[in-house]
Amino acid sequence: MLVLLPPSEGKASSGRGAPLKLESLSLPGLTDAREAVLTELVELCSGDEDKAREVLGLSEGLRGEVAKNAELWTAGARPAGEVYTGVLYDALDLASLDAAAKKRAARSLLVFSGLWGAVRVTDRIPSYRCSMGVKLPGLGALGAHWRTPMASVLPEAAGAGLVLDLRSSAYAAAWKPKGEVAARTATVRVLHAPTRKVVSHFNKATKGRIVRSLLTAGVAPQGPAELVEVLRELGYVVEAEAPAKAGKAWSLDVLVTEIH
Repeated sequence: MLVLLPPSEGKASSGRGAPLKLESLSLPGLTDAREAVLTELVELCSGDEDKAREVLGLSEGLRGEVAKNAELWTAGARPAGEVYTGVLYDALDLASLDAAAKKRAARSLLVFSGLWGAVRVTDRIPSYRCSMGVKLPGLGALGAHWRTPMASVLPEAAGAGLVLDLRSSAYAAAWKPKGEVAARTATVRVLHAPTRKVVSHFNKATKGRIVRSLLTAGVAPQGPAELVEVLRELGYVVEAEAPAKAGKAWSLDVLVTEIH
């Protein structure tokens, strides 16, 4: 099972340990693309601060993020699972998992990123600010920048089992499963049952709980149909829609009645 996660805008501060080593990150086929983004981002943030804020879409209150980006080559790094914070990651609560569940998380979770492309939760990275929606002056739109290297790397990373896609639309643009991989991919929406509307905060929290439930239960569904059965056994109310055509992803709706 491979679980595709969005990052979080909020991030913990960089660690005090050794700085980033690009060559040590998972998915080494993305190294050149990562270096290209990192190099331009650092250069951008080392120059005109106002221009950098405009490119990155940062408010005045986030001006300090520009200086942080300028130091990415030398800043201390820590596991990505500790760097990403926010609603989904609070609900997932990786730190409190038992040893077996942490090993499963290390194998199965992949966090998408405008800067790194995608990293595993054990990969050591510095804290940064660069969303997938950014258009860098030299490289252009990051979603487009990542498509070619992702297309060559991600199918192998997906293995032969289920791909559970919990990414937001901006990050989904960087890689779209195709063919045989798409056929065993499931995307998930979380809907407030009475209104059948997506509620952003609870959407993220429920996705975090779903991943935690799968990790703690020690289950690894082989495909979308089996995932539906597993989630229902774990207490989730799930509506599933099999694709009308072969080679397309399944769509799952998880219905919740309480928003908290």
